Amino acid sequence: MTLDMPKPNTKTQLARDLGISRSMLYYQPKQPKIDEAVKEEIKAVLKDNHSYGHKRIALALEYNKKRILRVMKKFGLKPYKRRIMRLRKKADEGKPSAPFLNLIENICPIKPNEIWVSDFTPIPFHQRLIYLSTILDLFTREVLGWHILTNHPKELVLEALYQALTKTTQLPEIIHSDQGSEYDSHAWTNLIQGLGIKVSMSRKASPWENGHQESFYSQFKVDLGNPNQYETLGELIEAIHQAIYYYNYQRIHTKLKMSPIQFKEQFYLKVQSRNIAQVV
Repeated sequence: MTLDMPKPNTKTQLARDLGISRSMLYYQPKQPKIDEAVKEEIKAVLKDNHSYGHKRIALALEYNKKRILRVMKKFGLKPYKRRIMRLRKKADEGKPSAPFLNLIENICPIKPNEIWVSDFTPIPFHQRLIYLSTILDLFTREVLGWHILTNHPKELVLEALYQALTKTTQLPEIIHSDQGSEYDSHAWTNLIQGLGIKVSMSRKASPWENGHQESFYSQFKVDLGNPNQYETLGELIEAIHQAIYYYNYQRIHTKLKMSPIQFKEQFYLKVQSRNIAQVV
């Protein structure tokens, strides 16, 4: 007696039983391969921009930021350098003490050289501190001038200002800073007012009133990395120089959607095109 073995279903019959087309049996999802390719693109961007989060990576690759975030989460990709959030001191918030008011509190610049902001920050280096002072254009976010000293006398901020003044033929309308003794000095205020520029200062213990500088230093230190990786002060100063160049010319600013220099160049190109159009 022989048993009749059931015949195996053909792929056509199997597809019919499942209610799908026969080609679906051969389908391989493309998304994993696409995500793998995007992952490699993200890693390539992070290689040269260690602190980029998903928003800047999306701008660099011209992809949707939600897509980049999804792929980064999927593969556990994170910026190689992260900034540490520090708590603000609440004591004496908002108490005025200087004769100069905050003139930029309700102003949004619409062109370069309207408002410059100044500040300085300590950088630990082999059990001591060095100090970096910078001047930023509030519209383009470009670092116009910077200076380094091993302490912070008034010359620290003055030299940064001198450098900024040599880089532009147009003086700013306002220069803003905090109320530190370096900025309260007659040398600082007399120089600025002597050039016909208005002096603006944050209220006491209100660092957010110079928030663009605070934000710049916070991210700049991430891009710079550990200062102690350099053996000499000269090597560290060169690294700071390179980090400022990278910030000005290459690093994508989230608000600007490009680097400060690119933003400034595009602004002047638009102004030039508008002027030509008016003449024609």
